[in-house]
Amino acid sequence: MHKIIQPDGWKPPKGYANGVLADGVPLYIGGQIGWNADQVFVAKDFVGQMEQALRNIVDVLEAAGGGPEHLTRLTWYVVDKKEYLAKQREVGEAYRRVLGKNFPAMTMVVVSALVEDEALIEIEATASIPADRSAA
Repeated sequence: MHKIIQPDGWKPPKGYANGVLADGVPLYIGGQIGWNADQVFVAKDFVGQMEQALRNIVDVLEAAGGGPEHLTRLTWYVVDKKEYLAKQREVGEAYRRVLGKNFPAMTMVVVSALVEDEALIEIEATASIPADRSAA
């Protein structure tokens, strides 16, 4: 399905891949924030919003015929680096609850704000859905 690319001699990454080689139909998922399908923020905390944003990504993946195993890249935009770092254990637990042990290439960017004032995190994703499963 996907091949993880790890250059020789590099220390292994923790919780992400340095590169992912994939065949299939690309799916580009716009930035998802921590609100539900009705655009309501149920969670007011970082981990709760992160988990909801990941669930939103899974919803889009499923609508395209895929699942978390088809993710190739995640870009996280967070407004509070210190809160993210302080909640590493909870972040990992929530991540695995939603995405399992699928660790695509990832980037995290700290930003001063997001468009929705209540949003604490936004995550955009790229996936590669096998042609025989895609909704395309």
